[in-house]
Amino acid sequence: MSTDLRCPKRMEFGPCGGVRPDGQCEMRPGPCVFPEVVPWSGVEPAPRPAAAPLVLTDFSCAPFDRADVAATAALLTGSCDAVLVGEHQNRPDFPPTLMGRLLLDAGVSPWITLSCRDRNRIVLEQELRGLRTLGVGTVLCVTGDGRGYDVRPDVTQTFDLDGPRLVSLAASVGMVAAVPETPTAPPVHRRPARLVEKQRAGASLAVLNHVPYPATVADFMASARAAGLSIPVIAAVAVFTDVVSAAVLQGLPGLALDQEVVDEVLGAADPVSAGIAAAVAEARALLAIDGVHGVNLSGSATASGTRAGAEIKAEVGRLINAGEAA
Repeated sequence: MSTDLRCPKRMEFGPCGGVRPDGQCEMRPGPCVFPEVVPWSGVEPAPRPAAAPLVLTDFSCAPFDRADVAATAALLTGSCDAVLVGEHQNRPDFPPTLMGRLLLDAGVSPWITLSCRDRNRIVLEQELRGLRTLGVGTVLCVTGDGRGYDVRPDVTQTFDLDGPRLVSLAASVGMVAAVPETPTAPPVHRRPARLVEKQRAGASLAVLNHVPYPATVADFMASARAAGLSIPVIAAVAVFTDVVSAAVLQGLPGLALDQEVVDEVLGAADPVSAGIAAAVAEARALLAIDGVHGVNLSGSATASGTRAGAEIKAEVGRLINAGEAA
């Protein structure tokens, strides 16, 4: 019997990246219904080669604010190769196609996240075809976090598709499909194989979630490549400079930071400079790993507002680029 009827996200090709460290489901009490990775059984498209950006920077701005989109993009221009537009489970924003248009007009290359939580299959295809028509080349295909019980309880959660099926749909309309993976989520030993299954579904790029230590990424990459992974991988760099921005990164399912580094940054006389230095050091360590082609500057960076966060991430990006050019 198919397990998707028992999964709160109606997944067929689980498990998702939100499995708790103790194996519990993020959506409801009880264990995840996927004790093992479900192999991809759909169409396997021909590989679609894609180059990974050296620096992919998280893009955050005030919701529904065209002026802030442009101003924030201007701060990041020249410091990164592309920006990653997330999709928050606790607040709406402009539709993906409109956000793609605004960012292209602002002079940055957007990667748009598409989640299965709030859109049915038809709307997902509309967005994919709209983004492709605009010239947005890459979408990050995610199943999506579930909403907390107190976040928009009046709004349904769709989950017509899961991440791998969205990847297949994106590839079928000619988009470059990127996928996330969480190396530290249970079953940890099967996460490399799960990324390979996403590759089989049509993924051309992968973005890893935060792990506490670069050595964890190195072990994950060695296992994934041994299992057949050939697509470029982008590893996450945690950018934080205060208690709030660190707590946000530590509070999401499957994400973790090196507590020693957190303590050093937060205890520094100048936490902003210390946070920038820590992020650059982590990026360089990750880029030295075989199979890691780029880094994702992830997080809000500061509690002082989105533009201040963009300035911090821009400086991290500039230093990474300077180091690679040296």
